[in-house]
Amino acid sequence: MSNRFRAIVFSTFVIAAGTQPAAAWWDEGHMQIAAVAYDRLSPEIRGKADALIKLNPEYDRWVAGVPDSLKAQYAFIRAATWADDIKGLIEGYTNTGDKATNPQAGRNVGYYDHYSHGYWHFKDIGFSTDGTPVEDADPVNALTQIKALSQGLSSNSGLPDDVRSYDLVWLIHLVGDAHQPLHATARFSQEHKHGDQGGNLDEVVTATGAKMKLHAYWDGLFGGYSTPYGAIFDGLVNPDTKLPEPDATLAVEQDPEKWFQESQKLAIDVTYAEPVRSGTAPYMLDRAYETNALKTARSQAALAAARLASLITAALQ
Repeated sequence: MSNRFRAIVFSTFVIAAGTQPAAAWWDEGHMQIAAVAYDRLSPEIRGKADALIKLNPEYDRWVAGVPDSLKAQYAFIRAATWADDIKGLIEGYTNTGDKATNPQAGRNVGYYDHYSHGYWHFKDIGFSTDGTPVEDADPVNALTQIKALSQGLSSNSGLPDDVRSYDLVWLIHLVGDAHQPLHATARFSQEHKHGDQGGNLDEVVTATGAKMKLHAYWDGLFGGYSTPYGAIFDGLVNPDTKLPEPDATLAVEQDPEKWFQESQKLAIDVTYAEPVRSGTAPYMLDRAYETNALKTARSQAALAAARLASLITAALQ
């Protein structure tokens, strides 16, 4: 499969530093997942995570002007978007020559690594509805890296704390990505014989008349705030944005391979449901599709938060 990066989608949402591009659940989704996960950590594990987050090179900028009582929580939530920020918002990172087929594509060397690793954000488990041959996912992908970074984050890994900090910040983001259905699949068809890049090659029109990529539509299903303050004070208490309680049985599943299998199935059943399944692009989304999409996204985010908290706890205890 050709290597490519998920498109950085420009939106009307902003982050604390001003108007910026965002991607992958967009900032709102990633921050709310991180906020709920942080709330689920024990004080002991939270303290260990806080100490690692402080080693991120952006930490001082993240917490500038934030009250001392909120700095640790704020930084953890803000860290959820760092893996997207290095695609273009933070100087010194590049995608030049950065390919999933490179021998060092899956390396875990900490902040010394200045590749942006766009292919770490997804695993394209392909499917086809018209008999078009399906290609394999990139050899280094979100699944391989969740496994590798989880091992690196472990208190028993023997890695220095600056590398473990890098692992933690990536994992806060990637566990969220794993639960976005379009980060777990690509549809192969006569129109897109090498896959639709997780919905990045097809357009939809929403009920409001907005035209956008299918992937961007799903990334943007969360809203209502665009800073960690929103995730702390709004996403945890506002019934309109607060994540639902996750399914108790699914929440304890810690095998990331199963996370991607679940997400891919949801992509087939929900993301590529009618009118996307057999319609003609740009697909005109109806109320039933949009209602089901939001419900699915919120359910997946709730699972991501619970599973992220469990992953961090297992690694740091």
